Amino acid sequence: MKKLFLIVFAVALLAATIVPVAACASGLTISAKEAVLMSEDGRILFEHNATEKRPIASMTKIMTLLCAYDAIDAGKISLNDEVVASQRAASMGGSQVFLDANATYKLENLIKSIVVCSANDSCVAVAEHISGSVESFVDNMNDKAKQLGLVATHFENCTGLPAVSQYSCAKDVAVMLSKLIEHPHYFTCANVWMEDFVHPSGRVTGMTNTNKLIRFYDGCDGGKTGYTSEAMHCLAATAKRGETRVIAVVVGAPDSKTRFKEVSDMFNYAFANFESKVYLDRNSQLDEVAVQGGKNKTVGVRADGKLIAFGKKGQADAQLNIYLSEKVKAPVEAGDKLGTAQLTDGKGNVIAEVGLVAESGVQAKTYLDYVKDIVRER
Repeated sequence: MKKLFLIVFAVALLAATIVPVAACASGLTISAKEAVLMSEDGRILFEHNATEKRPIASMTKIMTLLCAYDAIDAGKISLNDEVVASQRAASMGGSQVFLDANATYKLENLIKSIVVCSANDSCVAVAEHISGSVESFVDNMNDKAKQLGLVATHFENCTGLPAVSQYSCAKDVAVMLSKLIEHPHYFTCANVWMEDFVHPSGRVTGMTNTNKLIRFYDGCDGGKTGYTSEAMHCLAATAKRGETRVIAVVVGAPDSKTRFKEVSDMFNYAFANFESKVYLDRNSQLDEVAVQGGKNKTVGVRADGKLIAFGKKGQADAQLNIYLSEKVKAPVEAGDKLGTAQLTDGKGNVIAEVGLVAESGVQAKTYLDYVKDIVRER
């Protein structure tokens, strides 16, 4: 009886030491605390504890970069800006490029160092340049989280260094990354494997991409790693094959090798079972719209996003429907909405939609323009 008790106790003790593993009908096996696999259009293909609040370490920088690109798009800053590194920025610990206090750096290079080697010092320098202080910038990060409808995210800093009330979840990280990769400039940085960061003094800091999958997984072209003892090993990454792009996130993997393997496994599952068909891209050519009372008679039209049908292989077909104004009254501003494009399934249900907008502005004719037209007609 005593021997039986000891055997049962030993088995129970062994079970308690085994890392919990999640498996599902997809065949995926996950040992990370959280995981999610998402299509480019936001469809969840696989998830495991994907909305639990946890520290995400340097994956926080995905939001830092997203807010920086938002500021660029808004015209508040430019990639060519000269940024003075404060003493606070230069004194940051953890991953860094060792900025010199009071030295001037090009904003584009600072952003690249954040993407490639997760530079904490560059994060602080960029945050201060955009918002005047890190604290104000972090407020913007939290505002952006609300705007995106994130369900379990709050920021206390722009680096991901440990903070008591800073947290996110795998699903929210996937949404953040999906928005970040809408900025084409991001990929010019994310694909860098090794590069020198040159300081104004001529000193050089070598950078190596922390996301090993950009070199070792076919199709992976972006992502962000993270590690602290609290968050454990984290990775958010995106990969594209053909027209199909997916995003995979793991939070709290037991070691670095596991985070790369489990993201790779999710990618493999996605590309083996799903496909995308792009019906409209931002550069797709569409019919022009007549402009009434404009200095130009027509205005070009573009989609304000991609229109993609995503589904299981062989099931991603859809009907493209274009609803475009026949004419519009001047003046027209670039980006003014002129119509809508929709994808519908076989039953007529709308499965995706994007706006159709003016490619450029068209000024209204002046009295003198009308006089010139009359003279030309004679």
